[in-house]
Amino acid sequence: MIYSNVDVRRQDRLLDETSAGYLLKNVEYGVLSMYCNETGVYGLPVSYVWDGDKSIYLHCAPEGKKLRCIDENSRVSFCVVGKTNIISDKITTEYESIIMECLAERRLPDEKKMHGLSLLIEKYSPDDKETGMKYAEKSFNRTEIIRLEIVRWSGKSKKVNNG
Repeated sequence: MIYSNVDVRRQDRLLDETSAGYLLKNVEYGVLSMYCNETGVYGLPVSYVWDGDKSIYLHCAPEGKKLRCIDENSRVSFCVVGKTNIISDKITTEYESIIMECLAERRLPDEKKMHGLSLLIEKYSPDDKETGMKYAEKSFNRTEIIRLEIVRWSGKSKKVNNG
């Protein structure tokens, strides 16, 4: 996994790797973008969890358009946006975001699939882990877990000086 901002056009707006990791860990959802033969480009917002290393886990039904797209082309893009703030009088917006080039993998072995579900439950239902794990076990065969391996990522932010 390579963190590199060399291709970011606005070098004055770079987000350091530590801040990018904080965003990836804490943002609620991201946008998964891929290429699909039936419709061309396809993007959708998804809940996700980062394992703190180089993997992002998503959950979904065991069939559908996103899975067909991944089967056709495992190279995907994933983007998360942190805080934004419109500065009306300056005609601009403050923001923080990261974008990742990833390889998508599905049909994970059961133990990796359960690991992904466990991480998702820990992120989204930390006070209800026991109930969440029971639900995960019950719906295990009706759930697909997609693992995104982060190949390369970069981050950008803009802060406006209000002084």
